[in-house]
Amino acid sequence: MNNYFQYVHNLKGVAQFEKFKPAVRDAILTVLLRQLEDYNFLEKTILKEAHEDVLKYISDHLDLKSYYKSIILTTNSSSFIEEVNFDNVRAIINLKRVNSTQHPNKLFRAVNTLLPDAGIFIGSVSTYNDRKLAIYRRFGKRLGLVLWLSDFLINRVIPRIHYLDKIYYALTNGQFHSISKSEMLGRLIYCGFEIIDFKAINGLSYFVAMKVKDPVKSKNPSFYSIVKLPRIGKDGRIISVYKFRTMHPYSEFLQDYMIKMNGYNDKGKPAEDYRVTRWGSYMRKLWLDELPQIINVLKGEMKIVGIRPLSIVRFNEFPEDMQQKRIKYKPGCFPPYVALNMPDDKGNIEAERIYIRDLAMYPYTTDLKYFFRAVYNILANKIRSS
Repeated sequence: MNNYFQYVHNLKGVAQFEKFKPAVRDAILTVLLRQLEDYNFLEKTILKEAHEDVLKYISDHLDLKSYYKSIILTTNSSSFIEEVNFDNVRAIINLKRVNSTQHPNKLFRAVNTLLPDAGIFIGSVSTYNDRKLAIYRRFGKRLGLVLWLSDFLINRVIPRIHYLDKIYYALTNGQFHSISKSEMLGRLIYCGFEIIDFKAINGLSYFVAMKVKDPVKSKNPSFYSIVKLPRIGKDGRIISVYKFRTMHPYSEFLQDYMIKMNGYNDKGKPAEDYRVTRWGSYMRKLWLDELPQIINVLKGEMKIVGIRPLSIVRFNEFPEDMQQKRIKYKPGCFPPYVALNMPDDKGNIEAERIYIRDLAMYPYTTDLKYFFRAVYNILANKIRSS
C-alpha cells in the first residue's frame, strides 16, 4: 500500500517523504488519506471529480455496489484507503491523470502488487492528442498551433532525447510529460496488465485494465531514437535488430494486442497501426528507418539481402516448413518481397520460398540479382515500406 500511495501522490523521489519527521508525515497522511463511507459516497465522489459519463463508464466495467468495500479510489486530492482490507482488494480506480505521476511504471507496478489476479485497474490519462484538442478549443487554431507545438517540443520531444531527458525531469519532476495512447497501453502491458478498454470521455482518455501477470523484468523498453527489436536470426537465435524509431515508446509490447484487435493489413503487418508516429510513417516510406541495420551486418548477424527478420509472433504464424527452411539463413536488410514486389501477407511468404529456391540453385548470383531488383523497385516507387 505504501508504494502505491507514495507514487500516486508523488511523495517518493524529489519530495523524499520517507525522510520527513514522523509528525510531518502524519500531517500529510491526515490530509491525503480518507475513508469511503458507503456506495453512495463512492458514486458522489466520482461524479464530483469527473463527468457522469465517466461514472457510467466505470460502472459498465465494475460492479461498484457489490465491491465498494474492496475498492481503492484516488482523486486529485485524496486516496480513499482507510479501512480497506488490502488482502481483498478487488479494484483500484485512479482519477488522478497518469501525466501528473513522476514515475508511471513504478505506480503501475505498485498497483499490480496490490491487486489479485484478474483485479481491475481503472485510470485516466491526457494523451498528447487530448492535449492538442484542448489547446485548440481554448485558444483557437492559429495560436493553438503555436502553443501545442511548444508543448509538444518541451513535454514530448525533449524527454525522449538522451541527456536532455535528465535535465527535463530534474526541472519538472516529470509531472507534465506528454503520453501517447500507444505508450500508455504499452506501459500497462509491460507492467503486467491486459487492456480491456480505452475510451476518450470529456477531453480525457480512460482505460480499464486487468492484472494477468507480474510486470516484465527481462525486457528493457525502447525509448530513444535508435531501437533494438528482438528478431529471429540464423539457427533460430534471437538477435537485436537496429532501426530508427518510427513508433511511440513501449509500442513493442502492444504487437499482440494490435493483432488481436485489428489483424494484419495486406502487407502482413498489423492493420490500423496507431503505434507508428507521423514522422515515422515518412521514414518508412523512404526506407530510412532501416539504415541502422548496417550495424547488424557489421556484427555478422545479418547480410544485405536475405529473408526478412521476423518477430517471434510473426515467425510462429509462418508455415512450419518455411520456419525450418528460413532459420538456415541470415536475415537481410533487403527482404525478397521487395525485390519481387510481393508485399502482401501471403506474397511475402511466397517471395521467401522463391528466394530460398533461387539461392539453392544460384548461390553466387542470387543476392546480387535481388539487390538490384530491390533498389530499382524502391527508386521507381513500385514498392513502399509500411
